[in-house]
Amino acid sequence: MGNVREHQAVQNIAKSVLTDLGSTITSTDTEHSIAKRATAMLSARGITDTWYYDCPAFVLLGSRSCLSVSGREYVPSQEAVGFMNLVTVDLSPLRDGIWGDCARSFTVESGVWTPTPSSQPFMCGAQVESALHEAMQRFVTPRTSFEELFTFANAEIHRHGFENLDFLGNVGHSIESSRETRRYIEAGNKQLLGDAGLFAFEPHVRQRGSSWGFKHENIYYFNGEGRAVEL
Repeated sequence: MGNVREHQAVQNIAKSVLTDLGSTITSTDTEHSIAKRATAMLSARGITDTWYYDCPAFVLLGSRSCLSVSGREYVPSQEAVGFMNLVTVDLSPLRDGIWGDCARSFTVESGVWTPTPSSQPFMCGAQVESALHEAMQRFVTPRTSFEELFTFANAEIHRHGFENLDFLGNVGHSIESSRETRRYIEAGNKQLLGDAGLFAFEPHVRQRGSSWGFKHENIYYFNGEGRAVEL
């Protein structure tokens, strides 16, 4: 549990930043300004490093919400949030070699963030992300392989009328001490989730025919009863 507690401390900081960030988003914000503010909020909480290239806050909005690109190539845009938008913020904090990894999608209506959107596409996207995480937790055990979760998650995505937007086709990865040793929730990976210790589940999805790409990411581990628990 020591390793879990260390990661939880870092993950809690990421969650607190995302909890506070939504109400600061305005119509004149851009990916660049939101990323800069989120990074400053992490720094104010004692997190000044990131494990994800040079990208502590990965922000996509508007026409780029469906974009899937590595942090290696990511450059935040200057597109304004405007009157109605979807803003996804993915944080990758690092402290003393310990990772956090957390993403949320913020819905903007009438130029301000709202946790209870009235737009049907926004409501549907949030509901499906929640349903995917709940279904994953019911499905997995420590003996579930990464590939089995990949197959299950993609079947659930399709069942809801959505599609997977990830550029590698995966829905998450193990939590490691080195970026290069991540194991992905992807086809062909026969390794067991229980052997990974901690894993991030982050389906990046859109409803078929829609222009909005949603992401919700949490880290999970297996408790003493073998159930997947959110960190």
